[in-house]
Amino acid sequence: MTKRALEGVRIADFGWVYASPYTAMLLSLLGADVVKVESYKRVDQTRESSAPVVNGVKDIDASPVYNSINLNKRSVTINFKTPEGVELAKQFIASCDVVVENMRPGVMDRLGLGYEDLVKVKPDIIMLSASGFGSGGPYGHFAGYAPIFASFGGMGYITGYKDGQPNTGFGDMDLRAGNVAAASVLMALINLKKTGKGMHIDLSSSECVADLVGSELLEYSLNKRSPSRCGNEDAIMAPHQVYRCKGEDSWVSIAVATDEEWKAMRGAMGDPDWAKDPVYDDAFSRWQHRYELDRHVTEWTKGHTDYEVTRMLQAVGVAAFPSMTVEELINDEHTVARGNMAQLDHPLIGKRTVVGVPWKFSETPAGVYHHAPLMGAANEEIFCGRLGMSKEQFDEYVEKQIIY
Repeated sequence: MTKRALEGVRIADFGWVYASPYTAMLLSLLGADVVKVESYKRVDQTRESSAPVVNGVKDIDASPVYNSINLNKRSVTINFKTPEGVELAKQFIASCDVVVENMRPGVMDRLGLGYEDLVKVKPDIIMLSASGFGSGGPYGHFAGYAPIFASFGGMGYITGYKDGQPNTGFGDMDLRAGNVAAASVLMALINLKKTGKGMHIDLSSSECVADLVGSELLEYSLNKRSPSRCGNEDAIMAPHQVYRCKGEDSWVSIAVATDEEWKAMRGAMGDPDWAKDPVYDDAFSRWQHRYELDRHVTEWTKGHTDYEVTRMLQAVGVAAFPSMTVEELINDEHTVARGNMAQLDHPLIGKRTVVGVPWKFSETPAGVYHHAPLMGAANEEIFCGRLGMSKEQFDEYVEKQIIY
């Protein structure tokens, strides 16, 4: 079997909901051995949010949301409200290379599991602490969730239609922060390999989102103009929209970047009389008359299916593609050919389609190879196997709800 990029790297995932669990999952796709540390005292929100009710009780092991962002992991349960549980967590962390967590700043310190506590049991530990605003500054103690990240980071204000409200998104903001966090851990692992030293990564999820509005920040810094929402419009290109097509709720995205592309699109549309109007001859004039232009283009696209428009325009070098539903995306021939989705058997929810690996590596293949863990399923394997706990002590800890 070809070795994976992070094979041999052990990660303790103390994260919950989306951000840090997603970070750890991305690293697991690269081959890291990720163990999620959780507790029945505080069940992960994603376990409960979409868990089916069986005989009046939520089955937290059957949540498809949890399954989607915790692939390839194992699970142990530790009750941090007991001193024995905190000590057990330290013993487990001593066997790991990386710890990721996304609790509010100060929570891990109060538990006795802050960075200064962990370096005493594992001097070269890498710890990623992801929070809404980072641990310092006047907002450092604020709670933060995905819409807060979008609001503070500026993404919410510039996302949406001109006449609509700001669009702050949802868990996708957590996932954006998770991407940055995963890259940060990779950098720390490279540094560890070079220097033998670990580090504490203090990550602000809101700042991760602010990094995505660079052009808008430059617009204000250089020109003192503060961009707002503009829907699917572009500052230069026209046509540049999502246009309705034949069929129920069917749409196609079209973007014309140059005058040559516009001429090609005219030909694909049959060079209608309205397209010969001189106001559409150059890019700036098209942009000035973009609303009228969009109405004309819509009249054309409504006579064809989304794929018909796509084929006609792509054939002449114009960027176009259907706006897909989730079902269409999963079943799309390109998605299937690229292996962007994976099929996994889950013991409780059966065969599930999950998002696969977004990268293709020729030498160290990444992969989805296991469903999300059942809660605490690896307790005995980790505590008795890796940590060497006796079966008697293990049973005692289970009985006292230390392992819980």
